[in-house]
Amino acid sequence: MNDYILTLSCPDRTGIVHSVSSWLLDLHGNIIDAQQFGDLETQRFFLRVHFVLPEPTDVPALEASFSSVAARFGMQAKIYDARRKSRLLILVSRQGHCLNDLLFRTHSGQLPVEIAGIVSNHRDFAGMAHAYGIPFHHLPVNADTRADQEQQILNIVDKENVDLVVLARYMQILTDRLCKALSGKAINIHHSFLPSFKGARPYHQAHARGVKIIGATAHYVTADLDEGPIIEQDIERVDHAMSAHDLTQVGSDVESLVLARAVRSHVEHRILLNGQRTVVFR
Repeated sequence: MNDYILTLSCPDRTGIVHSVSSWLLDLHGNIIDAQQFGDLETQRFFLRVHFVLPEPTDVPALEASFSSVAARFGMQAKIYDARRKSRLLILVSRQGHCLNDLLFRTHSGQLPVEIAGIVSNHRDFAGMAHAYGIPFHHLPVNADTRADQEQQILNIVDKENVDLVVLARYMQILTDRLCKALSGKAINIHHSFLPSFKGARPYHQAHARGVKIIGATAHYVTADLDEGPIIEQDIERVDHAMSAHDLTQVGSDVESLVLARAVRSHVEHRILLNGQRTVVFR
């Protein structure tokens, strides 16, 4: 099928949907799915349209054709080939639950992506990468080598035409330079205890405090540590009978699920930024 996805945001005013529909009509396009949201607080309008054309058309040609509509309404608009699979680079350290989940979902066809490579500061998951036939890049890092190591990551992103970098429990703080280079195309996952229980063994800290809810948050990476626009969250209830190990297992499951949902939303072009928040179409 010759299907595409249009996403846009702009100041809210009358005539936006009519103009988009008229543009599609001129192209003999057919709308498969459309979702919209008008934010009363920011006075901005958000739209995602999945549409089909009678003949295949280059995305740059479609964007050029749409540019007059975009200019008229001051839109930030993008058009994507709906059939093109996004290319992922996964970063991981020594906790492999999110990595394993993403690899399985991709291999089984549940997640419509291509994994271009796995980067780790440890060798623990080289065998897992080999089993899936995915290039593994061991890039150890310390304070003295951080700049060079991060440049190697950017080199892989460029060489492999990576669309999205996924921090699947990558336990390194990214520099401002790397965060800016990956702005809008890097997703991180962490437990939702923050700002409580910072540092090592957060689930053991939570167990010691007797928490009753465990959650996870996936968000875009920014220079503000763990404060980027939130994409997806979920929770699970826990109780007094559960050990710290039990809490860690529950947390691992929630983290894997939340990260997979966030990645899917991104690669299906369902996320639009609304200041420091996100609009995530289902």
